[in-house]
Amino acid sequence: MRLAIITLAATTLAIVGGAAAIAAKEPKPSPLGPPPPAGTGLPSGQCIRSDDIRNHTIADRSTMLLAVERNKTYRVTVDSACLGGATSSDPIITRQPPGSRIICKPIDLDLAVSKGGFPSQCIVRSIVLMTPAEVAALPRKLKP
Repeated sequence: MRLAIITLAATTLAIVGGAAAIAAKEPKPSPLGPPPPAGTGLPSGQCIRSDDIRNHTIADRSTMLLAVERNKTYRVTVDSACLGGATSSDPIITRQPPGSRIICKPIDLDLAVSKGGFPSQCIVRSIVLMTPAEVAALPRKLKP
């Protein structure tokens, strides 16, 4: 009888420990809130010249913040977990689409992140200009 109780307790601990491990692997929600809908692009007055990108930070595994000239910050959402494991010090790679340096729609931004020297291609889902209030509310470590 005593053996059965010890086995049950050990099994309960294993289940609780396993649930904690699964919870620890769940992705944390973005500090920026939910992402914009896929396909969201920029109106013509907010488009980015690719040459004007000055800095970036990785907010989470699918969100990058771009600092662009004239003190503007853009939120770029990418597919899946393309940015998982990347840090803000990892270089980003942008390629010029043929014939244009203007980024208005997600398809206009050909983006990759160099993680450990190996580029990881990202599919851009949305690009939005952040408001000054949204940028001011960012934690210091996320400001590009």
